[in-house]
Amino acid sequence: MQSTAISTEQYLIELPADRQEAMSKLRKEILENLPKGFKEEMNYGMIGYVVPHTLYPPGYHCDPKLPLPFMNIASQKKFIAVYHMGVYGDKKLLDWFLKEYAKSTTVKLDMGKSCIRFKKMDTIPYTLIGELAGKITVADWIRIYEENVKR
Repeated sequence: MQSTAISTEQYLIELPADRQEAMSKLRKEILENLPKGFKEEMNYGMIGYVVPHTLYPPGYHCDPKLPLPFMNIASQKKFIAVYHMGVYGDKKLLDWFLKEYAKSTTVKLDMGKSCIRFKKMDTIPYTLIGELAGKITVADWIRIYEENVKR
């Protein structure tokens, strides 16, 4: 469910009330923890956190006109999703997240390669997602991307 919103504020306002609260809280945690240099913008019809071209001129290898994506959050049809490229590109970070997730909730993890899905808003471990957002600096992400993701 890609949004056509042109700003994060518009994106949030267009959500159903129950999703607005959860997405706003998730966004707040991410922004409070996200390392300096990442930029929040609408990206792929979702709220995205990217490395701007000013810091990484080559951009995203799939489409160099786009900034390097790092993290996105989205309200999908049946769940809220957190997309974090770092857990896809860095095994140590993935292992840390899996261990900490198990400590933070009894709800079974629903996760793809970089997508973490939450079907119930009251099971989102906001603090953990905030911590995850803060685990990788822009320089770290560029290095991980160039070593492991970019081909």
